This record gives sequence, C-alpha cells and structure tokens, in this order.
Amino acid sequence: MDQLAQSVLIVVVIVVMGWFAFGIVRNIRRGNAVLRWMQVGLPKLGERTTVRWLGSSAVDLNIAKAKPPFRQVQLLIVLEPRDVPWFWVIAHARGRRDMLIVRGQLPTPPQYEFDLIAPSSWSESERSGRPEARQWAAEPFGDLSFRAPSTTRSLSRAIAPDALNAARQVHPIVWRLSAHRDDPQLELHIPLPNPNKLDATQFFAAVRTLAEQMSRRQ
Repeated sequence: MDQLAQSVLIVVVIVVMGWFAFGIVRNIRRGNAVLRWMQVGLPKLGERTTVRWLGSSAVDLNIAKAKPPFRQVQLLIVLEPRDVPWFWVIAHARGRRDMLIVRGQLPTPPQYEFDLIAPSSWSESERSGRPEARQWAAEPFGDLSFRAPSTTRSLSRAIAPDALNAARQVHPIVWRLSAHRDDPQLELHIPLPNPNKLDATQFFAAVRTLAEQMSRRQ
C-alpha cells in the first residue's frame, strides 16, 4: 500500500471512530436527560419502573404494575443510530427520528382496532410490513392515514377522532396511534419530548387520559 492510500485509510478510520464516539455520547446524554425529566412524571403511571438501555440507541422502561386504566405500560425511548454513520443515513432517510413509543395493556381488550399513521414516517414503514396491516384498507384521515379491519371499521372510524384528540394532548405531533385487541392494546408514537418545554407530570397525566378515553369505548 502506497503512502497516499495509507494516509487516506488513516483519515477514514479517524473519521469513523470519531463519529462513533460522538454518536454514542450524544445519544447517551439525550437519553439520560429525558430519563431525568421522566422521573417526576412516571408516578402518574405507576410506582415502580424498570429501566434498561438497549445499546446506545434505545431505552426500555417497564411498569409491570401500572395504575388504572393501565394494567402494564412499556415506554421506549428510540434514538437515531448516530453511532454508525451509514445506519444513521439509512434510518434518517426512512423517516426515523428521536421518538417515544408508549405501549399499554388495558383492563380489557377493546372491541375495535385501528391504526392512525403519519404517511412517509418511520412508524408507517415499521407497521406496514406486518401481515394484518397489509389486509387493512387505508383511507385519508386529516394529515394521517386510517386503517382498520372490515369487521370493526365503522366502530373504529367513530372512535378514532376522540382518541386522536386525546393523543394530541400528549403531544401535538402524532406519528402513530393504534388500538388492538392483542397486546399492546394501545400504542402511541410521538417525537421525543423536550425536557425544557414540557412538564413531565402533565405529560404523563395526558397519557393516562388517552388510555381512559380508549378504555371507555369498549
């Protein structure tokens, strides 16, 4: 290998390793900031939360004994894969952004099912690959896409507006709101909350209100 090739290789290695280190530090700092913010509001959902980092791009929070109207709650902090540049480029191109996923089990399964999904979002690409989603006809629903099985389509279509209004009290931007008979009965995808702009107690109180709204319409 000549001198020029060696120099280029060294530069590439330095850039990749520097990006890797910066990406990990950036994600860990962002994740920890959100976790500190959550500590104030999580008692609204339950008294005990198990926290587990999944690499440097996701944090899994589980509340096994949640307060009504939940039986169980899972919160996923999903961060862009900033540590690997080519993964980050692919994920970013697919619409993946820093986000919070709320998954909840309700006291009883709802008698309806639907997906409200933002077109061209990462949530849409993640959901559309599943067999049941491919069988549900889609129709416009404001800035979102509405999908539901034919067996409960009318009921789901009547319930979806109030559920979406409640979800937008949690966060004005909703990438996905789903109701399912199987676990999780409730799933919400939103941009990762900004700890400097949102009150954690009010935020998680709104999450409970959303679950109450979806539990009332059984």
